[in-house]
Amino acid sequence: MITSPHNPKLKFIRALQGRARERRDAGAFVVEGVRLVEDAVNSSWSFRLALFDETLSERGRLQVESLRSQGVDVEEISTSLMKSLSETETPQGILAVLELTPLPLPKFPNFILIPDQIRDPGNLGSLLRTAAAAGAQAVLLPPETTDAFAPKVVRAGMGAHFRLPIQSMTWEEVGQVVKSAGLQVFLADMDGQSCWETDLRQPVALVIGGEADGAGESARKLASGKIAISMKGNVESLNAGVAGSILMFEVVRQRSNL
Repeated sequence: MITSPHNPKLKFIRALQGRARERRDAGAFVVEGVRLVEDAVNSSWSFRLALFDETLSERGRLQVESLRSQGVDVEEISTSLMKSLSETETPQGILAVLELTPLPLPKFPNFILIPDQIRDPGNLGSLLRTAAAAGAQAVLLPPETTDAFAPKVVRAGMGAHFRLPIQSMTWEEVGQVVKSAGLQVFLADMDGQSCWETDLRQPVALVIGGEADGAGESARKLASGKIAISMKGNVESLNAGVAGSILMFEVVRQRSNL
């Protein structure tokens, strides 16, 4: 059992939790909680190590045994150390370090999401979760969007990282993907055409801009059109997570009526 806070594995986990650069350099990220570990196991994701404590539920212990049977490095740690590592108020008694190997992009996508300058981890995680639920085939993360593999984003994504290609790219690379797939790029903007009146049955990429200033100049140059969500009352705007969710499911609604 690990009882020392100076254990190298714990130091490694803290570094991964804290900095995007550490995650990129190590090619690894951290997941916490029974549900996420279970999703990773069921997705055949590659594990580096897993830690658990005595509070772990029976459901969680089944995952521990599954990982051990696969030869994954699994160790028990004290409850106090688990609490010190956990980024939640009520730790579930398990966390793991996974390989940071995003799923490959499909060759001919017809529905992708581009979150531009989304800096709130909760909003980005919600967008990823909705993208997976709405059947988006990929999420492209341009510069200045928060790291998709940060702990808070992973938690809010609720397993989307294991089902959806999520890749960081330069704007030049984003443009190449869009062009090669023949996608129409629609930017969410209050001055755009109503999404209810826009044909989203065609191959599309949706750009959702940041919480404070909206999409950046590069996103605006890439967009071939702007779409808006018609709202009643005196509400000025919706947050990025909600707006993106509405637009993605408008794509689903239109395509389901084909």
